[in-house]
Amino acid sequence: MAVLTETDLITIRRELHQHPELALHETETHERLLTIIADFNQTHLQVRTLPELPTAILIRVTGSAPQRTIGYRTDIDALPVTEATGLAYASQNPGIMHACGHDVHMAVALGVLSYFAEHQPQDNLIFFFQPAEESENGGKLAYEMNAFEADWRPDEFYGLHDNPDLPAGAIGCRMGTLFAGTTEVNVDFTGKGGHAAYPQDANDMVVAAAAFISQIQTIVSRNVDPIEGGVITLGKLEAGTIRNVIAETAHIEGTIRGLTQTMIEHIDDRIRDVAAGIARSFNAEVTVSLNQGGYLPVENDPALTANFINYMKENESIEFIETAPAMTGEDFGYLLSKIPGTMFWLGVGDDAQLHSATLTPDESAIQAGVDAITGFMTYRMLH
Repeated sequence: MAVLTETDLITIRRELHQHPELALHETETHERLLTIIADFNQTHLQVRTLPELPTAILIRVTGSAPQRTIGYRTDIDALPVTEATGLAYASQNPGIMHACGHDVHMAVALGVLSYFAEHQPQDNLIFFFQPAEESENGGKLAYEMNAFEADWRPDEFYGLHDNPDLPAGAIGCRMGTLFAGTTEVNVDFTGKGGHAAYPQDANDMVVAAAAFISQIQTIVSRNVDPIEGGVITLGKLEAGTIRNVIAETAHIEGTIRGLTQTMIEHIDDRIRDVAAGIARSFNAEVTVSLNQGGYLPVENDPALTANFINYMKENESIEFIETAPAMTGEDFGYLLSKIPGTMFWLGVGDDAQLHSATLTPDESAIQAGVDAITGFMTYRMLH
């Protein structure tokens, strides 16, 4: 197969869109990707899978006169979202959708890989088709499994995320932090259940949980520098079984977002303090579980990102937009904490937002993304 055309890429994207799979279960996606890659010119390619992370794929493209190894990562998993686009190629897997655009990400990566399979690069390239970005920390898992050792370790890593707020095909980036880091929060309350008519004999965990939720709202407004910013969202609350029984237990789940790891840890500490105060106030047991394996902030390397932005700005065929930091979480932050690199946005021009059941990316962005990335990588090999 020659270099994938725009028509090929759109067809592939739609096939992938029809068969989304959740984190660590991307078996059909994995097989489809391997089938497509097997049709590329194999002269300079080496394909590798990981027994410990069976849906991951690594491809090494051997350079003609390598001075460095450049890495490119794409994610492959989907979300537990029921699609409501009404498209002819909508998800065929009930309750699962590529609502974050990873089908677009994969199509772009395949387009770039097909180009360099036909046009041997000067430097070595590593393409990482990564499972489990939306949950389970797939990038961290792969790194800890020594996926990037010896000849498979990039000297620098790049990756994109689609952005419906940017015009289709535009490239967005910034120096410093692009995406926030995250911590996942679980809080469990244990008191004493009882009859609704005898509250004096019980210890109501609905009331304790409500007090906790109210106090948590003051952390960002009164403990976080407004210039730095932070987000706490408590998205799930479970308590009680019936209207006339005082709840013995309650359970809350939420997420913390911050643009620096220091800020995230500060918010973590304040949540523990509030929980301890609620426990004393309500004579209850309050257990806080903070997933410190949450996603690190995506912090772009200064020198590499300056070079990337300069190329995008100076290329007249590319619309470059300097973007503000986003509170979006992305596990590419872990890989960038180990290997320097840059993450950037690819505009897909849509009214719907990421993770929406109606997300419909403009497919003209795919070829534009391929062109921008192949152009940058070729430039990077000479500079």
